Amino acid sequence: MNPVPLAFPFPVNALESVSGAIPYVVMGLVVANLLTRFLAHRRHVEQAQTGDGDEAMSRFLPHEATNVALLLASFAFLIVEPHGGMVLSALVLGLFLTDFFEYEARCVEARNNMTVEQPKGSLVAAALVLLYAGFQSLFFLVEPLWNSLV
Repeated sequence: MNPVPLAFPFPVNALESVSGAIPYVVMGLVVANLLTRFLAHRRHVEQAQTGDGDEAMSRFLPHEATNVALLLASFAFLIVEPHGGMVLSALVLGLFLTDFFEYEARCVEARNNMTVEQPKGSLVAAALVLLYAGFQSLFFLVEPLWNSLV
């Protein structure tokens, strides 16, 4: 019985040619995601203050776009670097889910005329993703110390 080759929906060889840049792309997307996160929160506060409840609330499209791009980039990193990509993908999936529920919490706060709080869970998840993406992309800075410990 001949093994069936693993087929991906896009050419993996093309991904291998840019594999060195993927950690830096992920790091840039994490920073962009943090920036859009603060802009989205500011917009949600403004929308909640209009007094229309949760009907005035809407998702911030640039933030959702950086979420999806970050998720896709982490999956691309998973193909290139399986161990680091798996950890990063798990963290990004956690961030993605946290963002979903944080938006729903902001809608509940707006519906009940409460003060719209900062998305604390999403900020913690984003900080973890930032730390790990920084570790992956800036590993050359900590490599001598890391190699002496491991």
